[in-house]
Amino acid sequence: MIILPAIDMISGRPVRLYQGDYSRSEIVADSVLKTAETFAEAKAGYIHMVDLDGAKSGKRENAKLIAEAAQKLDVPVECGGGIRTMDDISWYIENGVSRVILGTAAINNEELLKEALARYGARIAVGMDCRGGYACSDGWLQSSKYYYIDFAKHLEELGVKNIIFTDISRDGTLSGPNLEMLANLKEAVSCDITASGGIRSVDDIRALKALGLYGAIIGKAIYTGDIDLNEAIAAAREAL
Repeated sequence: MIILPAIDMISGRPVRLYQGDYSRSEIVADSVLKTAETFAEAKAGYIHMVDLDGAKSGKRENAKLIAEAAQKLDVPVECGGGIRTMDDISWYIENGVSRVILGTAAINNEELLKEALARYGARIAVGMDCRGGYACSDGWLQSSKYYYIDFAKHLEELGVKNIIFTDISRDGTLSGPNLEMLANLKEAVSCDITASGGIRSVDDIRALKALGLYGAIIGKAIYTGDIDLNEAIAAAREAL
């Protein structure tokens, strides 16, 4: 399993939200690039970057910062937030991003998802951000009609290889990941599953690894010091 330390951005600064609430954002570092460099030095498997401004506006608000990090680092970068068009997807990939995450677009524009998969294949991931078991869009502000298991199966049928699952109620809370939902998801589809939301300890990393997941995104726990990134990476690489 790989570890993906997270950098979420508002107005060019690394922040963390609490349960997806933009009004409860907290600046957690001074520099996006310096934070990314620290994660790269720890040999993270990927760096997970999200343009939170873009997730709300549907535009590339912090794209230049993401591209700068992707071009300077020797660790691959995946990014999401505000990616609504093929032009957005192509811009990120042409500017050094290794994997592009579609969230709102995957819910609201299936034709775009199909076109992106046809052109870029496994370089397209889908972010499934759930509240009460249902996928949400528009920066987690809008709930959809799609139950997470049914949505995952449909994504698999379309050819999606990587699903990033976030239980919004756990995000930024340090309350532990939703192991039950993740286990159900892992059993339902053959896609690579990355866990996000609530991870608070190295024991959580070991529990996620035991589920056979592809990756674990760690955000707040790194910034608070609850998790040492090097220790988390070592735990993710341990033999079961």
